[in-house]
This record gives sequence, C-alpha cells and structure tokens, in this order.
Amino acid sequence: MILRQYLHTDPVAASYLFGCAGKSSGAVVDPVGAIEPYVEAAASVGMRILYVIDTHVHADHISSGRKLAEATGAEYVLFGGAETGFDFRGVTDGEILELGNVTVQALHTPGHTPEHLSLLVTDRTRSTEPWLLFSGHGLMVGDMGRTELASNAEAGARALFGTASKLKALPDYVEVLPGAYSGSVCGRGLSGKPTSTIGFEKRFNKAFSIDDEESFVSTMLTDIPVPPPEAAKIRALNAGHGGAAAA
Repeated sequence: MILRQYLHTDPVAASYLFGCAGKSSGAVVDPVGAIEPYVEAAASVGMRILYVIDTHVHADHISSGRKLAEATGAEYVLFGGAETGFDFRGVTDGEILELGNVTVQALHTPGHTPEHLSLLVTDRTRSTEPWLLFSGHGLMVGDMGRTELASNAEAGARALFGTASKLKALPDYVEVLPGAYSGSVCGRGLSGKPTSTIGFEKRFNKAFSIDDEESFVSTMLTDIPVPPPEAAKIRALNAGHGGAAAA
C-alpha cells in the first residue's frame, strides 16, 4: 500500500494520499490547499486517483476536494446523509470502496458533525484484517473533536459518545490517522504526534477513555475552544451553499 501524509499548518490539518500502486488505484482524504502535490505524488507512483473523500463538511477551512476530483476525474465522496448543493458519491455506513488490493470501509461516525465519516482501511496483500483508520476530526490523538460547529453541542456530544463506542470495538492495533493535530481549532489538548493506535487512545485519550455517557458529555461541554473565524460561512461554502468553494 502507498501512503502519504500531508501535515498542513495554515490551517492546521492533515490530509492523505493512499492506495494500491500495483493496481493503479488511489484515493485522497481531506485535501487542503493546492491540488498539485496530490496529483504529482499519485503520478510519481503510477496511481490513478479514483476517489476524493472528505470525512465531513469542514468548518475551519475551504476544502479542495471537489476541485481535485474534477481535475482528476475522481468521484467526490461524502457520507450519504450530507446536505449539499451539489451532486456527490454518497456512501453508507459499512459500504466498501475498492482500491485494487486495498479496501476502504466507510464508517458513519457522527458527533463532530452529523455527516462525519471515518475510513477503515485493509491492505489485502498483508492481511484480511484492518490496518488503519482515517478518523477525520472525530477521534484525534489526545482528544475528540468539538461538537457544536454543526449541531447542538450536547446532541453532538451524545452522538460522539456513540462514535467512541463504535471505534473502541476495533482491534487495539489499528492505527489512527486523524485529520488534525496540535494547533487545530477542532479539538482541545491535541498531540503534536499525528498518528496513534486505537489501543493507545483507549488508555490515554482524555475523552475517548471515558466509558460513562454523562461523564463523556460533561467533558465535551467543558472548555469548548473559540470557534474558527467565519465557521458557519466556511461550512456553507464547502456544502455548496452561498457560492462555490474557492479552492
């Protein structure tokens, strides 16, 4: 499996190119900024970008997902329940996307936003068991994502508790590759280390380690960070409402 992680600083976010070079099949997750680095990296290993996937409709930056999909002929993917002003490939919970020897299972993981997705990846050349999880802004290293940018904060926190329970059921060895790291406005107390495992986060993640729903909700509603500037406007633009996204 080919995997490239891109750590962005303005905004603070992480995006990914991954897939099967042997079958020339790749995908990009949560692209940020200029699309050329993804296009060039895929071309350098002979991989076609088949899917561009946003884990959710972002509120902290303008996604370049639709632009990248248009430029490469890829399908632009969101969770099927996302409310947008444009057409996209809507995936359902448990749906499998094929990338040659690599499979991607879409997991609906609401809480940070109602339409939030995580992506469970298996490389069948190594094992039939899952290897890694692209966890977006739901589960991050050190904490979980804020819940008030797209819904009521408490309702979002209760949805996120269900997401946490769902992700805790994954094997401890599954690697966690989040969509943000320390410095992001989408979480509190995030680590500067941009990868982890389910098992490590179950033991040491401030919110993810909580097993009681009321305690979890109380934690998520405490010390909510200042919202990103123009968060509602950015989310609307990314959803295709109020004008086209600028990137």
